[in-house]
Amino acid sequence: MVRVLILGGTAEAAALARAAAVRKGVEVVTSLAGRAGVPDLPGRVRVGGFGGAAGLERFLRDAAIDRVIDATHPFAARISAHAEWACAATGIPRLVLARPEWPRMVDDCWTLVDTIAEAAARLPECGRRVFLTVGAGEVAGFAAVRGVWFLVRLLKDQPPPLAGCHIVTGRPPFSIAAELALLRRHAIDLLVTKASGGAATQAKIVAARELGLPVLLIRRPPPPSGDAVDSVAAAVAWIG
Repeated sequence: MVRVLILGGTAEAAALARAAAVRKGVEVVTSLAGRAGVPDLPGRVRVGGFGGAAGLERFLRDAAIDRVIDATHPFAARISAHAEWACAATGIPRLVLARPEWPRMVDDCWTLVDTIAEAAARLPECGRRVFLTVGAGEVAGFAAVRGVWFLVRLLKDQPPPLAGCHIVTGRPPFSIAAELALLRRHAIDLLVTKASGGAATQAKIVAARELGLPVLLIRRPPPPSGDAVDSVAAAVAWIG
């Protein structure tokens, strides 16, 4: 029996858990932060943090994990670093399931920045009616921006996180038609988002392209080191 820990919270991680669980001789444990809810997944589901890299190392030993697949969000740099450290300490093989980045097309008007703070500083010169999709934990980084109206998309409703903003809620995947309608309805003139990649949220990038809207795009942090694949099928094959 091969016991695999999937560091999840993404659509790719959920698909991986379902694909791996049907393989003979594979036991799946999925770890989730739980902030976005807990999906129905096969195998064991663990919710909550580990207590840092040392806590993850203890979990790997105590749970007799044989393989680790880091299928976290591309911006989840902390847990990825913890996984790298813990697997090095235990000698457990680790694979990164890396979500492909969005391809840049000739009609895309992207301004790339490295941080939320840089995006906030650049905002007033780029647009006045902004569609902001950076995740609930990053919205506060735009609190000091003045003269800009925000349409903020979150997974669930909450008190307005910014002055002069309107909240819409939704879970991916989103269609191009729905994104076009949203941008037109609110007269959006700038999209601000992370370079998360993947198909589930690419529609907003396509919609911005079709409407000729600029995009303020926050670059990914450097990827984790080590072996990596970009598909669920390749990750399942790596398990052995």
